[in-house]
Amino acid sequence: MSKEVHVVVGARPNQMKAAPLLKLLRDSPDFDPFLVDTGQHYDHEMAGIFFEQFGMGSPNISLNVGSATHGKQTAQILEAYEAVLLERQPDAVIVIGDVNSTVACSLAATKLHVPTIHLEAGLRSNDRKMPEELNRIVTDHLCDLLWTPSPDGDENLSREGISSEKIVRVGNIMIDTLVQMEDLFKARNMKQELGIQGRHLVVTLHRPSNVDHTEVLESILHQLQTMAESFTLIWPMHPRTKARVESFGLNTYLDHPNIRCVPPLGYVEFMSLVASSNGVITDSGGIQEETTYLGLPCLTVRPNTERPITITQGTNRLIPSSEITTSSDVFSKKSMPRPMIDLWDGKTAERCLDSLKKLL
Repeated sequence: MSKEVHVVVGARPNQMKAAPLLKLLRDSPDFDPFLVDTGQHYDHEMAGIFFEQFGMGSPNISLNVGSATHGKQTAQILEAYEAVLLERQPDAVIVIGDVNSTVACSLAATKLHVPTIHLEAGLRSNDRKMPEELNRIVTDHLCDLLWTPSPDGDENLSREGISSEKIVRVGNIMIDTLVQMEDLFKARNMKQELGIQGRHLVVTLHRPSNVDHTEVLESILHQLQTMAESFTLIWPMHPRTKARVESFGLNTYLDHPNIRCVPPLGYVEFMSLVASSNGVITDSGGIQEETTYLGLPCLTVRPNTERPITITQGTNRLIPSSEITTSSDVFSKKSMPRPMIDLWDGKTAERCLDSLKKLL
C-alpha cells in the first residue's frame, strides 16, 4: 500500500526545491504525494507562475493563509495545517527551506507524531536577527530526518547536539531544478525580448535590513544609479521593496533609463536574464547558489550567508550595503568555469527518495 506523503510549500523558493522531488514521488508506486500550499506567497506573480512552469499542477490542498505579521502568519498556518493532518493522517510530511510555512507545518506535524523531514536542513547564517535563521533552527530541532545540502550543514547540526542518525546529506535540490530547466531558460532570450543592448546585471533586493530603512535604501538606490552608467540593471522588484521605495519617496532614483524595474518573473524568464548577464546584485539565498553553478559573479548585500560554500568554492562575495559600487569590478571579469561541488549533480531528489523509503 502506498504511503501518503505531504510536500509543503509556501513561498517561491519552496516550489523550485519541491518540484524535482514531487515528480519522483508521483512516479513511484510506493508513495501517494499530496502537494500542500500554505499560500504564504499568494498571488500569481509571486507563486502561481512557478506551479505552472515546474509542471507541478494545482496543489492538492491550499490553506490560503496570505500575508500577515510573522507571528500571525505562523499561527494561522499552524492552525490550518493541524486540521489537515487530523483529517488526512499522512505517513510523512516534508517541509522545505526556512520560511514561516516551514516551521509552522513542522511544529503541527511533529506534535501529532507524524514523521517529519526537513529538506535543506542545517544551513546557518548565525544571525538571529533574520527570521529565516530562527525558522531553520526550530525546524531542524523538531524534525525526525534532516536532509542536508553540504558538509557545513552536517557540522552545524552536530554542533547543536543533533544525533548523526537523523542527518542524511542528499545534496543541493536547487541544482536539480536548474539542471532540468537549463535548456529551457537558455533557449528563452529575455535579453532580446526586453530590448537590452550591451552589458546587464540582475538586481534582487528585499530583506528588511536593506529596504526598511530610508537612509540604507536611498544609499543603495544612489549606488545603483551610478552602476547604471556602465550596465543596464534589470530589477524584478519584490512587492515589499516597491512599497518601501514609494513610501520613502525615492521613486526618482529609478528614473534612470538604464534601470529597468519589472514585476516578479517566472523561473524561466528570471534565469534567462541571469544566465545572459554579467552578474547579480542580491540579498537572496538561492541566487547565490545559481550564480555559483553558472560561474557568474554575485555580490550579496548581507553581512553573512547560510550558504558559505558559494563563497569558498564559488563566485559569491558578501558586501555591506555601502560598497556596491566599490565592489563592481567583479562584473568586468570573465565568468569562471563551473565549480565541481560535491552532490551538485542534479540527482538530489533521487537520494531523497531513497532516504524516505528507508525511513518509512
